[in-house]
Amino acid sequence: MTVHFIGAGPGAADLLTLRAVRLLQDSPVCLYAGTYIGDDVLAHCGPGTELIDTAHLNLDEIIDVAVRAHEAGHDVARLCSGDPSVYSAIAEQARRLDRAGVPWDVTPGVPAYAAAAALIGKELTVPEVAQSVVLTRAQRDSTKMPQTEALANFARTGATLALHLAIRHTRRIAGELAEEYGADCPVVVVANAEQPEQLILRGKLADIADQVESAGLRQAAIILVGWALNAEGFVDSHLYRSRHQSPESPSAVEPDTLRRS
Repeated sequence: MTVHFIGAGPGAADLLTLRAVRLLQDSPVCLYAGTYIGDDVLAHCGPGTELIDTAHLNLDEIIDVAVRAHEAGHDVARLCSGDPSVYSAIAEQARRLDRAGVPWDVTPGVPAYAAAAALIGKELTVPEVAQSVVLTRAQRDSTKMPQTEALANFARTGATLALHLAIRHTRRIAGELAEEYGADCPVVVVANAEQPEQLILRGKLADIADQVESAGLRQAAIILVGWALNAEGFVDSHLYRSRHQSPESPSAVEPDTLRRS
């Protein structure tokens, strides 16, 4: 039988894919992180599903459950918050399943940064302002970041940053980023996206740490940083630009004038 790594999205039960819902309904065992995944998502499981909260299990204990279910002939739904391709630890789990001879597959979900962008109604890639999105995280009491992936290196690109697992380090991060983006660069923090306790904070690198600390945020939040978050007067993308547009039109404004518009 198969272990299905399933992206549970940001927390809303109606943001799962049709495939994810089918797998949840058909899998006799469901492993989920209770810290991030609520009852609404679990309601997609079948009435007899064995629900196992992994919040207090270590990696080997989680794999043991999956292996035992496989040996009993049961499929396992392994719910991951957001999308499994980012910070889900499926790499560690998959290599253990491979060693145990247990088949597995992956069903994508709505990633945290996409849910946050949707909630604030922003495109993270704005023509000639920012055309790249960097998904990264903070590092202190966690596994080391590769030396080439220092936050300052990403900041120098001017790309839109989507910071995961970083909310407890907001003040330090904001100070580092302000050196490249400027203290007035826009920032949005989205906590518990698409859940009843959802919170959206809007500010600048100069003041966002004060807001985060005042709100008492400690987890389940993503930080978006970059000039695309409040860009105005930007050019139309080449795909939609009229072939008859004159160089003097508003869409032909020089890009250097856009970053702090």
